[in-house]
Amino acid sequence: DQDCTLMSEKVTQMMEWASKRSVIRMNGDKFRRFVKAPPRNYSVVIMFTALQPQRQCGVCKQADEEFQVLANSWRYSSAFTNKVFFAAVDFDEGSDVFQMLSMNSAPTFLHFPSKGKPRKTDTYELQVRGFAAEQLARWVADRTDVQIRVIRPPNYAGPLLLGFLLAVIGGLAYLRRHNLEFLFNKNVWAFSALCFVLIMTSGQMWNHIRGPPYAHKNPSTGQVSYIHGSSQAQFVAETHIVLLFNAAVTLGMVLLCEAATSDIDIGKRKIMCVAGIGLVMLFFSWLLSVFRAKYHGYPYSFLMT
Repeated sequence: DQDCTLMSEKVTQMMEWASKRSVIRMNGDKFRRFVKAPPRNYSVVIMFTALQPQRQCGVCKQADEEFQVLANSWRYSSAFTNKVFFAAVDFDEGSDVFQMLSMNSAPTFLHFPSKGKPRKTDTYELQVRGFAAEQLARWVADRTDVQIRVIRPPNYAGPLLLGFLLAVIGGLAYLRRHNLEFLFNKNVWAFSALCFVLIMTSGQMWNHIRGPPYAHKNPSTGQVSYIHGSSQAQFVAETHIVLLFNAAVTLGMVLLCEAATSDIDIGKRKIMCVAGIGLVMLFFSWLLSVFRAKYHGYPYSFLMT
């Protein structure tokens, strides 16, 4: 049967490519022949990206690293079969594919099922779920029933950094072993607690769990978005922006409290009061504008829209 012969040839070729590289690089011709055209009894998960330096897509590089981790975990797993393959189409190598699929942003992940056309759920919700390999693996399992156990190469940067930090703290404590009053300084503990609260309330834990991109750049227009347009997701850059705004509002409140309770010169207290009011009003207004941009329909604003 001609279809069986053609399918066998396609599977053999895909297996050969996968044996050399976990993520198969595809251009327009390969995509049309091995993904778009029937017959096909295998699924293909494709990352559409823009990795060339002139595209300046830092998010694409981060997503590519996670996609490589996922593909390697599958390719070198004892459960590896020809049921699903991982591939990548770069904008500069397959711009015709981007046009064919009416795609205007990168990175984008699509699943092409073994039968039928891709559905809405075959498009990965990158802005909501992030591009961590573990999140991608869950999505692949939902679409293909293939369970992939993500195995990351060992990374000693975290433990080394923690060890270095503990060594520095231990060294300082040893040098100050005859004068440890600083450990009982309430301002030190208050500042440390405040920093922790600001980091957590700005969304750092969400970033750690979801692994969102730092920002989003549209490869067609080159426009970079640092604030996510949905209330259900955020960018890493957005966390840093909100952290800065929260810190500025907090500093303003501290200045106002000090101006009201301090025993310093009245002139300096007036300056602290004006600076505190300015910080609170300006940065709270910016915080509110970010909130309005994410929660569409929110009616209130302050100083700016």
